[in-house]
Amino acid sequence: MRHVVLSGFMGSGKSSVGRALAARLGRPFVDTDAEIAKHAARPTAGDVFAEHGEPRFREIEAQIATAALARAEPHVIAFGGGTVTARAVRWAALDRATLVTLDVPVETSLARVASSEHRPNLAVRDPGGRAAHLLSERRAAYAECHARVDGTAPVEEIVRHVEQIAGKALECVPLGERTYVVEIAPAGHGEVVSETIARLGASSRVIVTDKNVHNARFLSLPAEVRDGASEVVLEPGEHEKTIAAVERIWDAALTAGIDRRGVVVAFGGGVVGDLAGFAAATLLRGVRFVQIPTTLLAMVDASVGGKTGFDRAAGKNLVGAFHQPSGVVIDVAHLETLDARQRAAGLAEVVKIGLADDAALLDDVERLAEPLARGDHDALAEIVRRAVAAKVRVVRDDETERGRRAILNLGHTVGHALEAHQGYRGLLHGEAVAVGTVLELAAFADMGLGDAALARRAADVLRALGLPTEARAAEVEAAWTYASSDKKRSGARVAVPVVREVGRSEMVHVDLAELGRAVARGATR
Repeated sequence: MRHVVLSGFMGSGKSSVGRALAARLGRPFVDTDAEIAKHAARPTAGDVFAEHGEPRFREIEAQIATAALARAEPHVIAFGGGTVTARAVRWAALDRATLVTLDVPVETSLARVASSEHRPNLAVRDPGGRAAHLLSERRAAYAECHARVDGTAPVEEIVRHVEQIAGKALECVPLGERTYVVEIAPAGHGEVVSETIARLGASSRVIVTDKNVHNARFLSLPAEVRDGASEVVLEPGEHEKTIAAVERIWDAALTAGIDRRGVVVAFGGGVVGDLAGFAAATLLRGVRFVQIPTTLLAMVDASVGGKTGFDRAAGKNLVGAFHQPSGVVIDVAHLETLDARQRAAGLAEVVKIGLADDAALLDDVERLAEPLARGDHDALAEIVRRAVAAKVRVVRDDETERGRRAILNLGHTVGHALEAHQGYRGLLHGEAVAVGTVLELAAFADMGLGDAALARRAADVLRALGLPTEARAAEVEAAWTYASSDKKRSGARVAVPVVREVGRSEMVHVDLAELGRAVARGATR
């Protein structure tokens, strides 16, 4: 269980709601402003602010908030109005708690704190103007949360609402005012999709799916989402990830009269998500879209992070855009229609991120390999959430892959080359990544950049999940021409993620031809 953290502007009701919520949940309550005053032996946090100035006050505040979040027992924690302006504290709250922002208008805030003598931030000639300015400055920080609740409602109503939110499996992708939430919904709870789309206030909906998903799962979408929506049903398969498919989405949306308040709904696997996302990014120069992934690979990777695009003859994903969704709803019930091969393909991406950035995740995949391979619902739900959280931690640091996010491309230089060489009709994407991961790790060891034991460990867990781990040298050599189209290439060199130890990797520039020779040496003859 996670902590529940209440944030919001002064006078939003954090303390009163927090006390009532803690009583309802039977949890201890912490008010960080009260803790600051206690720490400094002053009557109020406002006195500490006035005496020490804002910079020192924020340092103390961050220490107090971080200590509260580090407590093992789940608490209800009320933050001060400016606590989340420290990014490290805000992101720690997102990692360790359910963070809820209580929203109130400036007028309500001022009315609630008018009688207080301990608001040094408002000790100015124009407190209303000062409050409006502060709220504007903090808007992006307040947006980075798991949920927002109307702070003007009665306390008991707010408490019930926050209690419901705290019971959900939520992961937040914090991108300021473009923040969105990934909800891992209880199996078969279609109302979560309805609620997510309803919050957007869409003027129209365009649902993009493929024939397989349409036949197997389309009726699992709530009627209120399906009714009145335009539908685009694509052919299934990576080989359909083309500009022609994007044009079908464009034309259907425009024929239906989509405007900038419209929403594109991606209901399918990674191919559908990529195509629908790119169409949304370019329609009217950008409309919103929602991801409802139906494959394991899309759940743990493609639906989170905003990468969209399509393939060209020269290689995979060479035309695209970063366009973040407005929400993601993951329901592992969709996986019931997948065969073992498709499930395993998704798990390859989980192994990849574990190797690159989350050692504990890889440990758990190894421990749960058997139930994961046979599709155990509980094991999959837990690993999906862990994988999403791991990816979020990388994406939030580097949204557009200018640095650290590129470590998630482990296995993809080789994998993409193999896929392109086979015309996207041989290995599934996850299978290609599995082979690519093992071959790249072995090649790095051959080049003196890594440890051969990493390749052996990766091969063992991938095989336990039912994935291929080898390719013939002749096929690797024939496919290598496609590596020259790798998006990380610069001249004759390419940036590759090198795993130094499980969970710790870094980008290294290597000679593309030399890498190709090392990969071929590690392939089968």
